[in-house]
Amino acid sequence: MSSCPRLTKMQKKNWSRKEWLSILAKSDLDSLSTLWKKVQINAEYEFFRKPEIGTVMVRGRSGGTGNSFNLGEITVSRCSVGLQTGEQGYGYIQGRSTEGATIAALVDAFMQTSHKKLIEQKILKPLDAIHKRNKKDLASKAEATKVDFFTLARKS
Repeated sequence: MSSCPRLTKMQKKNWSRKEWLSILAKSDLDSLSTLWKKVQINAEYEFFRKPEIGTVMVRGRSGGTGNSFNLGEITVSRCSVGLQTGEQGYGYIQGRSTEGATIAALVDAFMQTSHKKLIEQKILKPLDAIHKRNKKDLASKAEATKVDFFTLARKS
């Protein structure tokens, strides 16, 4: 744990794989592709699972805490790659983007190499900032439509 309470999860030194895969899964193709091209890592890899498109069931909870139920299906793309050095990467991304799934898998694989710091600085931190900004924008739009209900006590 960091001694500085102002550091966010994404500023700490050791990101968990779950955290970076979550960021990649929620990324849009434009941002992911642009950031990947800026890194300029020559990736020699082979496909373990070529990019493919499918659906997954999304589950929800009543009121956010109640019993879970099947909300519906979303489209996802997935891919598995192996680097020449032996690292394996897996990419799942929302939507129908086989290119995005391939990039996500490559980022996952390179996060396990000496390129980890470069990937963190040039891809993951900017993507995390985009997600936080989008989440904040969505929350402010939702707040603008909030209706406060109140009740008056009846006199007996």
